[in-house]
Amino acid sequence: MENKLSSVFIYSAVVLVLLVTFGIIAPQLLENVTASMQSFISNSFGWYYLIIVSIFLIVCLYLFISPAGRITLGKQGDKPEFSRPTWIAMLFSAGMGIGLVFYGSAEPISHFAVNSPTGQTGTPQAIKDSLRFTFFHWGLHAWAIYGIVALILAYFTFRKNEPGLISATLRPIIGERANGMVGKLIDILATLSTVFGVATTLGFGAAQINGGLSYLFGVPSSFWIQFIIIVIVTILFLLSALSGLGKGIKLLSNANMILAILLLALMFIVGPSLFILNLFTDSIGSYLQFLPNMSFRLAPMNEEGRAWINSWTIFYWAWWIAWSPFVGIFIARVSKGRSIREFVFCVLLIPSLIGFFWFATFGGTAMSLEAKGIASISTLALEESLFGVFDQYPLGMLMSIVAIILVVTFFITSADSGTYVLAMMSTNGSPNPTNRIKIIWGILLTATALVLLYSGGLTALQNAMIVAALPFSIIMLLMMTSLLKSLNKEVKEMNQHLYPKRK
Repeated sequence: MENKLSSVFIYSAVVLVLLVTFGIIAPQLLENVTASMQSFISNSFGWYYLIIVSIFLIVCLYLFISPAGRITLGKQGDKPEFSRPTWIAMLFSAGMGIGLVFYGSAEPISHFAVNSPTGQTGTPQAIKDSLRFTFFHWGLHAWAIYGIVALILAYFTFRKNEPGLISATLRPIIGERANGMVGKLIDILATLSTVFGVATTLGFGAAQINGGLSYLFGVPSSFWIQFIIIVIVTILFLLSALSGLGKGIKLLSNANMILAILLLALMFIVGPSLFILNLFTDSIGSYLQFLPNMSFRLAPMNEEGRAWINSWTIFYWAWWIAWSPFVGIFIARVSKGRSIREFVFCVLLIPSLIGFFWFATFGGTAMSLEAKGIASISTLALEESLFGVFDQYPLGMLMSIVAIILVVTFFITSADSGTYVLAMMSTNGSPNPTNRIKIIWGILLTATALVLLYSGGLTALQNAMIVAALPFSIIMLLMMTSLLKSLNKEVKEMNQHLYPKRK
């Protein structure tokens, strides 16, 4: 029964088929429509995005220090399935996708030399500001978005025996409607949000592979080259998906980690190592000092500053929200048996610190080259900047090839995991969806990424994702309310059990 084509699958697929058809027939119109919607949402709801993402972080920190932190994500006595180092590696690989490789040097160099968040470019202070804001976009706030969704799913799945569906987590506040039309609508919105989040990542991956081939071998950078790249990688990830979760994704995740560590180590060794360490340490202090200010910064009287916030901060918050059902389901599946306190500490802190060092290494190196006048990395396209950095160092060609392979393996892993999660979400939470449904989702994901790239390149992908993230952000607020209600009840019962005389 659970592998039949559910209404969630049918309605989600119909919406996507209509979008793909619309994009093929009228690509310019699709680009104009998504751009108008994106502009309206960014300008009208920017304040809302900043506030809710900060609320997610505050709630995570509250759960860490509250009595609820003792509660296990599972039944009493459940032990973690994975050792702590393996679990932490899985957390890192879940959140560290193509984005970190794509933006590793591109974001810091853009903030430093192209368009600074504070208005001054090319100065020593601009280097500090650049990394501080990059840390902000990839740090605690990002992981709070992932963490809150993962925590809610793990709690209701393993402790309350609910199916692994977004709608099931809302049972404490909507009751049996979670099984009816309201629940189906919630799961459809979650599915569509995930599609746009994963499709955006696939688009970035195709652009980065194309950028590397263009920089190294003079291959033209165009939609049709990206089309060929996506078709080839689609075949590879469908083969991986058909091999099963245990084989394909596990093998590729391990390969990702090894290649990422190798690339990071090579860059750190041949790059300006002492400068990287100094910048990393200084930027952490600056990040913590300015965190409250950055969290609520909207520049209401500075049009240029507001445009920067819309194109970077609001874009990232929308990306993480759209990506959160996918990452959340993955992290929830591997976190059974952990306490809420351990979960919050490890999910928020450890991947953030690893990401910070990644950006200090690749971004710091790029800014060092630019500041010294050795190379003009900022004049390169975003997808080519990493290869421009490698070109200035020994083993540059080796690092470039490793980076391209890393993007390909991340591409396959993201698409592979994405098809599995989408198939699961659209078959009533089935832990083992059929290959037929995974193949259909793989094709729909690929078609969505291609149509959005065709209609307006990476900008169209970003626009569609910001639009898709808005309704799911409301569902996230409801999920959080549901969790707090359920935890509050459980803590009261726990206290009555420990202190029976208290009322």
